[in-house]
Amino acid sequence: MTSDTRAGTATGPGSLRARLLIAFVAVAAAAIALVAGAALVGADRSLSAQAAAERQSVAGRAADAAARAYLARGGWDDADLGPTVAVASGAGARVVVRTADGEVVLTTGGSGMGPGNGVGPGNGVGPGNGMGPGNGMGPGHRGGSLISAAVQVDGSTVGTVALVYPAAASTSGRPVAWAWVGVAAAVALALALAAAWWITRMLTRPLAVLTATARSFAGGDRAARTHLPTRGELGELAAAFDEAAEQVEHSERARRQLSADVAHELRTPLAALQAGLEELRDGLAPPDAEALARLHDQTLRLGRVVADLAELSAADAARLTLRREPLDLAAVARDAADEYEAPLRAAGLSLTRALEPVVIEGDALRMHQVVGNLLQNCARHCRPGDVVTLTVGLDADGADADGAARLTVRDTGPGIAAEDLPHVFTRFWRSGRSLGSGLGMAIVRALVEAHGGHVEAQSDGRTGTLVTVILPASTQLPPVPAVQNERTAPSPIA
Repeated sequence: MTSDTRAGTATGPGSLRARLLIAFVAVAAAAIALVAGAALVGADRSLSAQAAAERQSVAGRAADAAARAYLARGGWDDADLGPTVAVASGAGARVVVRTADGEVVLTTGGSGMGPGNGVGPGNGVGPGNGMGPGNGMGPGHRGGSLISAAVQVDGSTVGTVALVYPAAASTSGRPVAWAWVGVAAAVALALALAAAWWITRMLTRPLAVLTATARSFAGGDRAARTHLPTRGELGELAAAFDEAAEQVEHSERARRQLSADVAHELRTPLAALQAGLEELRDGLAPPDAEALARLHDQTLRLGRVVADLAELSAADAARLTLRREPLDLAAVARDAADEYEAPLRAAGLSLTRALEPVVIEGDALRMHQVVGNLLQNCARHCRPGDVVTLTVGLDADGADADGAARLTVRDTGPGIAAEDLPHVFTRFWRSGRSLGSGLGMAIVRALVEAHGGHVEAQSDGRTGTLVTVILPASTQLPPVPAVQNERTAPSPIA
């Protein structure tokens, strides 16, 4: 078996291309043979019918000539049947003229006339009446065709004229018809072969490119793509492969970035812990309450980073593990506000609410986590005396006001600088004033997107920040209260 190294697919007898080509050619050959056979049979029957009609016309003319000879003599005796013989000879046939009683008046031989030019003494019949042995037709009739016509004089039948055509006689159009049909069949078969080759090439080329790309991708070339402009199912398959390859490449980049970010985030508290413990071990620092408090702060920081990483992993997996049900987003927001109002008050902030009932399809615990993370973010970054406003309602500004729910958290804090705003939802990103791990807003975005929504942040860098969450609304009613005032954050998804 050979193979196309450029396309990366087999092209031997067992390949898909070869099998398709053989199948197309076989079907085309069978169809051409059927059509050619039908054309030949039809042409043969048409020519035979035409020949029969022409012979019947000749027999009629010969009968008319015999009728004129009969009328001129008043009977068959001494009738001049030369014109009748001439008509038959012109058609390549022998002629037999009989009376109404069946008596032979004239018969011609194989050369067109019987001995003595077909006219014997007294009755115009050659010796032996010109009849061959046993059939009265002479040599050559066996296997031929006989066409007869009645001789009519004044409305009465006075005899018959029979034309005998030899078996070898055939119409001249039959060989021509066979030749044309044969040529047409050969040309059609050649065209079918060319079309089958082109079609199989068009069908198998995308598969060959897809196979070669898959092998390259499996071999480590993560930039390998098909980039096929093919339409239809094969085009969709190639596009799906390219999309899957993009997702794999994106996942690998995210994994590498996550590993680097985790190492970076854990390195600082671990280094501080290690240095502090070594100082205590070597006696370079006294094990007093201040030193132990510093070490305890580093362990708390480590715990927050690990907890946030677990939350982020759970948010990434939420698309597959969400427990969706109809729930009132306002009830979820109210419960989260009740839970986080005390930390906000401890930070010197005041919380106002504007909650209108709106139903969504979602996981109550995860949406509770979204609202809680947004409120915690305000507590971490706002100044004492700032105001936080939590609102829930229909998205009246959207393209479809009846099809989306809007949740917003607005604060009057210092805002976000213009250069920092594009990175608000980036993992492990922290501004200069940030005290967290840089994962809270990333968790919010992951959970909102898992619910089929999107989140955005707006700030002028001076007068506060507005975070807006848009989610698909639902027309169903929640069967039970969405959240039963749980005071603890949801446990991470394993």
